[in-house]
Amino acid sequence: MITAPQRNVIRKRVHARVRAKVSGTAERPRLNVFRSLNHIYAQLIDDASATTLASASTVTKKGEDKKSGGNIEAAASVGKLIAERAKDKGVTRVVFDRGGYLYHGRIKALADAAREGGLEF
Repeated sequence: MITAPQRNVIRKRVHARVRAKVSGTAERPRLNVFRSLNHIYAQLIDDASATTLASASTVTKKGEDKKSGGNIEAAASVGKLIAERAKDKGVTRVVFDRGGYLYHGRIKALADAAREGGLEF
């Protein structure tokens, strides 16, 4: 059985391997995904200039409704939100960076919702 610290070390190793091949530009930024137990985060990153163009997550500000970010519905809403913010910045094509996570569940839901929102992978 793999414990949580070991799982994170393995994920970071896989992510480093993926990042060696995936890079974002101003025309086609990298859609980076990070998931924790309770939340999911997405960022559009231009690696050439080392800037974040847009971001979205399930973390709420004070006074907003608290929704769980650890489920597929929340991941899909983050996917729609990041697609909306990308379109506002004039971005339609992205490179998907799954962050070392397996492509299923919340990661897949976020990617599918981003595609439905108009992003092209």
